[in-house]
Amino acid sequence: MFKSYLQNHKLLADGSFGTYYADCFETGEAPEIANTNAPERVVSIHKAYLEAGAKLIRTNTFASNTAYLGNDISVVKANIKAAIKHARQAIRESGADADTTFIAGDIGPIPTDVSREQSDVEEEYYQIAKTFLDEGITILNFETFASINVIVPVLERIASEELFIIVQFSVNQYGYTNQGLRASKLFDVVKKLPMVNAIGLNCGVGPGHMKQIFEELSGTDKYLIALPNAGYPRRVRNKITFSDNAAYFAKQVRALMQLDVDIIGGCCGTTPTFIKELHDTLSFVQQPHKKSDKTVAKDNESVPHKGFIYNSDGTIKTRKLLAVELAPPFDANDDRIIRAARMLQNANVDVLTFPDSPSGRTRIDSILMAKKIRQETGMAVMPHICCRDKNAIAIRSQLLGSHINDILNFLVVTGDPIPSMVRESTKAVFNFDSVGLMQMLRDMNDEMFAASPMCYGGAINHNRRNLDIEIKRVIRKMEAGASFFLTQPIFSEDDIKHLRTIKAKTGARILCGIMPLVSRKNANFMKNEIAGVSVTDAVIERYPENATKEEGEAIGICIAKEMIAATYDFVDGYYFSFPFNRVHMLPAILFGLGEELCQETN
Repeated sequence: MFKSYLQNHKLLADGSFGTYYADCFETGEAPEIANTNAPERVVSIHKAYLEAGAKLIRTNTFASNTAYLGNDISVVKANIKAAIKHARQAIRESGADADTTFIAGDIGPIPTDVSREQSDVEEEYYQIAKTFLDEGITILNFETFASINVIVPVLERIASEELFIIVQFSVNQYGYTNQGLRASKLFDVVKKLPMVNAIGLNCGVGPGHMKQIFEELSGTDKYLIALPNAGYPRRVRNKITFSDNAAYFAKQVRALMQLDVDIIGGCCGTTPTFIKELHDTLSFVQQPHKKSDKTVAKDNESVPHKGFIYNSDGTIKTRKLLAVELAPPFDANDDRIIRAARMLQNANVDVLTFPDSPSGRTRIDSILMAKKIRQETGMAVMPHICCRDKNAIAIRSQLLGSHINDILNFLVVTGDPIPSMVRESTKAVFNFDSVGLMQMLRDMNDEMFAASPMCYGGAINHNRRNLDIEIKRVIRKMEAGASFFLTQPIFSEDDIKHLRTIKAKTGARILCGIMPLVSRKNANFMKNEIAGVSVTDAVIERYPENATKEEGEAIGICIAKEMIAATYDFVDGYYFSFPFNRVHMLPAILFGLGEELCQETN
């Protein structure tokens, strides 16, 4: 019914439920709470939009999820079912034609942090979507998203011929989401998803800027939807308000409709007055929908980046690659790290890497540290960059600054949580995870750095409880442009087995993590206090309680050599991290020194 209606009609959707609810009732509570606590309010708002002429209303469920409601999924499902009931009641009471008035199940982004497994988030999206389907809702509207990856698995699970799926992104006036992803790139991805029927934009910008963004988008055979804000908000007496500019809004939306937009309506600040203005002044008849004559943009061909993985002619280096991590200091004294870097100049090391304040403890900035070391030694450098401490604007700015300083190699990581003792005064950002940051880098390579693109890789956690989830993440990172992977340190046959499986199932270029532990105390600390590193009891027992510094280092060298020998047939290189920056151990690992002690300790 809905698809056939769209063949011959442009469709008028409702306006913003949330901001209109706040204007009408001023309760200070989330409007979704009213689904169960004040149903008459929900019905009245739906009726106001229907009476203004809307043919599509979205359920009052944008924030109906466990994070916003602060409750478990059973409560979320009950909230959604109540919202559907109220939308149907509003259609009956408004006298709207039931055959040409439609309800879309509204699904907004679920707030997450690094502590929550992505598989759990995906499952919640699925449970939310399934609740709508079980209640007979055949239109689902995924709105205000900043990326697409998190919902693709859900879309694949719910796809059917009977279902009409809408996906909308929220961008700023320059066409970027708050995760730094460009609308045109996101559209190109969604165009290839057969289960999605309509794609578009909502929130973020007013109709003028939304029109400019739509003008930059290539054609598609999918339906297009545009739900701009009334304009840009302002704060008056500590309350967010929008201009009452319905006539201007309608004029700008008329221009939007000339860009083959099929579904039009409003987001923040758009009241029933705005929707009535659209209904009274615009034509909603259209020619039968057909594929646009515009050329659909194709993804850019992948180009080898001239980073440490590649030779100067773009070919991949064939020998085993060597990366060594140097931890930036906690204070402003860089003497030790510079001495360590100079020790490595003649050790066949391909790149020096610099972690980005691991464990949430402040160190010298990884990019500035990399710049200083490159100036001092001339070696290739690769700072880590994490998503914990900066938002998308700051990270893009940082990457631009890195590029003009010829820092072109990066390891992209989500980042460790902030220690609980400082959580009250220091807040993590996590606008996105490592995949989202990689997508930003990929877009910046396409748009700004085509002549000299960034080379970036990701991390592998081979100790993840569910290895299949880690394999899927590796594949997603490769799809986002990651050209190599560094792993956590390995210490056991299980570690090696897991890495071998990841390599076989993904084909990723893997630099295997090697950490030569230097004492029993060091080994115990890594086992018990560092997440993601699996030091076995067997490894700990190889270190005597009262070993000398030299004896401890020799045992660490021996174990490192064993791990290298056991992985040499399938990994592409090695990523060394030395406790306390003891890089003087590297030549003994690489060039066969210390064989006698290895034999003694085995």
